[in-house]
Amino acid sequence: MKTIGILGGMSAASTQIYYKEFVELTRRKLGGLHSPELLIRSLDFERVEKLQAAGDWEAAAAILNREALALECGGAEILMLATNTMHKVADSMMAGVSIPLLHIADATSQAILRSGLSRPGLMATAFTMEQSFYTDRLLDQGLTPVTPDASDRAETHSIIYGELCRDIITDKSRLAFERIAQRLVEQGCDCLILGCTEVGMLLNEKNVSVPVFDTTLIHCEAALTIAL
Repeated sequence: MKTIGILGGMSAASTQIYYKEFVELTRRKLGGLHSPELLIRSLDFERVEKLQAAGDWEAAAAILNREALALECGGAEILMLATNTMHKVADSMMAGVSIPLLHIADATSQAILRSGLSRPGLMATAFTMEQSFYTDRLLDQGLTPVTPDASDRAETHSIIYGELCRDIITDKSRLAFERIAQRLVEQGCDCLILGCTEVGMLLNEKNVSVPVFDTTLIHCEAALTIAL
């Protein structure tokens, strides 16, 4: 089994899900007392979030690059960035890094295409929904992503940063997310991308009327497949 390096903490809420999912997947695939070979570097998200808000992506990329190099030096053979939003700086993060990065948008796109679907709704942070670094990646794979309207994007972003990243889950926010997802379905989406690693804390296949693609779970499945 190859060692998977996880660059996380952005937020810590979803990085916990990564670890739990890797453990469960490994047990199901290998049985016995098997557990995943992981290196996890969990950053202080407060520092990164302030750089996001200030638009200082260059400084954020420099932080992630140092940590990616450290994970490689520590023995990681595959690298994962456990956040959709920070894939905005994925290319800069990988400067001088020789181990491969499993890009979360690529893994998600491939899962959607295998299902025969093509028009995903995208619920994520405002950065991911409104900037092109993520949607262009989906378009390049042959998908046609659809994002919520401006007010729904703002509400989605607010719930992610104000609640989910702090491990706060409320029925009010779950209902808000369900309604936003339904409006995307009414726009003709044939599936839904949970395009922030925390969105799965509120949405899943049980409360969305189209197939759901949880980027966190897909990312873990794809990485473990490579590692094995």
